[in-house]
Amino acid sequence: MRLGIHFGNFSLPGGPEALAPALAATARAADEGGCSHFTLMDHFFQMDTLGGAREPMLEGYTGLGYLAGLTRQITLGLLVTGVTYRHPGLLAKTVATLDVLSGGRAQLGIGAAWYEREHLGLGVPFPPLAERYERLDEAVRICRQMWSDDDGPFEGVHYRLAETICSPRPIRPGGPRILIGGSGERKTLRLVARHADACNLYGKGPDVVAHNLAALDAHCETEGRDPAAIERTVISYDDPLEDTDAFLATAEQYTRLGIELLWVSARSDDPAGWVGRVVDGVLPRLREV
Repeated sequence: MRLGIHFGNFSLPGGPEALAPALAATARAADEGGCSHFTLMDHFFQMDTLGGAREPMLEGYTGLGYLAGLTRQITLGLLVTGVTYRHPGLLAKTVATLDVLSGGRAQLGIGAAWYEREHLGLGVPFPPLAERYERLDEAVRICRQMWSDDDGPFEGVHYRLAETICSPRPIRPGGPRILIGGSGERKTLRLVARHADACNLYGKGPDVVAHNLAALDAHCETEGRDPAAIERTVISYDDPLEDTDAFLATAEQYTRLGIELLWVSARSDDPAGWVGRVVDGVLPRLREV
């Protein structure tokens, strides 16, 4: 089992001036400590669960670009980009740039978006859910095309691109891996089966995750896709330092279901120190799970 660090709480002591050093130190601790992934949120307003819209929230891809120059091994991405936030042609260009500047370490995490308040607040169109799923399908196809040898047009229902030129192309052959986030069994997991290299499920317990994965396997059969080709990941809501034995016991159950990567988030005003304690005290044991 591998470990990813998800950084989503920017309400740290010291105000805005403290954010860059804290983010840098946390990413370096994860990178040097052997974590496999480091992700940020992709929101314009902070979520209610972390204090609400007036709390600090950094723009995700700017943050990842900053971290690309400070880390050496860890995969960088957002967990996850809302499909409504950026035109997919610009998104493909942005992620390709991150891949080039990080030496091939970018990952595209993407989903259907859900936070209506930030859309209304900043004037970003927020179409109905069914249309957002249609746009998600087209956005992933656009990214794949822009990262390929095909620089011709793309004609979709919602997006039309005259030229899918992306120069320089990503360093990673075929472009960054694409992760689709969410556990919706009718639509989200069907799109995972159709398009994604990885899925990210909510860590609501092994029984729920097992049910999600059964739905994913069924969609893979319909789509003619080998389920083993899709990396299975979970974002955990547990603090691995609070009860490490319980955390590892749950991780072992996830491993039996085929989960390969767990994301955790710092529960501390000192996120770098928290990550340091996790990589020293939890990660060696997690690798044995």
